[in-house]
Amino acid sequence: MSKIAFVFPGQGAQYVGMAKEISGISEGAGRILDEATDALGFDIRHMLFESDDETLKITENTQPAILAASVACAQPLIEAGIKADYTGGLSLGEYAAHVISGSITFKDAIKLVRKRGKYMQEAVPLGKGTMAAILGLSREDVLEVCQKASEKGIVEPANFNCPGQIVVAGEVAAVNEAVNIAAEKGAKRAMLLNVSAPFHCSLLKPAGEKLLKELENVGIKAMNIPVVTNVTGEIIESHDEIKDLLVRQVSTSVRWEDCVRTLINNGVDTFIEIGPGKVLSGFIKKINKEMRIFNVEDKATLDNVVAALKE
Repeated sequence: MSKIAFVFPGQGAQYVGMAKEISGISEGAGRILDEATDALGFDIRHMLFESDDETLKITENTQPAILAASVACAQPLIEAGIKADYTGGLSLGEYAAHVISGSITFKDAIKLVRKRGKYMQEAVPLGKGTMAAILGLSREDVLEVCQKASEKGIVEPANFNCPGQIVVAGEVAAVNEAVNIAAEKGAKRAMLLNVSAPFHCSLLKPAGEKLLKELENVGIKAMNIPVVTNVTGEIIESHDEIKDLLVRQVSTSVRWEDCVRTLINNGVDTFIEIGPGKVLSGFIKKINKEMRIFNVEDKATLDNVVAALKE
């Protein structure tokens, strides 16, 4: 029997106008944006539909904006009776997964990610840290690259996205050294990324500690839909683990490739990427070409999914 996973994108997928069409045709999506506005104390529609790229790039804006757009875009699928057997997300996207699973309320999640964005940005002074993408090397090779480059400072794997695409993060000198070593090792490409902080490495531990204090005031419920977590790449066994996993997620590697393989091993053959962009769809194709992959970010993509899954 076919199983479906709803998956949600992370930071970097944002664009002005995301969720606009869907919020215009789905009452549930409109309600989500109203809830976001009430929870945050500013007009989320204005930020999503009428701001600019620079405003959306500010991390404490990016995170609630993508979360609101992603959860809004999931509503018409749910309204159409399309149910997820599993859910997950890349970094920030894991919060949307928890909302859909029922473990965290949308109101709590949107307030949390606003703070999460702020704390992640504040953890490392601007200019001290950076990230780089390394294409065409194995996981073992990249771990070796980081080990050698760590003579110049902190540099660690940040994202295991798919075979041959791994992101590293850390202090500027060490990341630059990793780029040089990776090129010498035969990487197809090794390039610095235009990011504001070195996400998902140990430099972000202070952000995790601040996030823990926020999470102490948040109620976590049992998951109605199982969630796969970035920290281990496995299905979360109990809702009692969720707070600790969300804290650890800030400063440890995102094991997205492992997450996708776990979902496939649990019988998932249909992935629906919900929210802005198709980055995850590209990763999933590289992990396993046999999967059925859809995305939902506007009316056309929504209609496509509903038609395909209601056959």
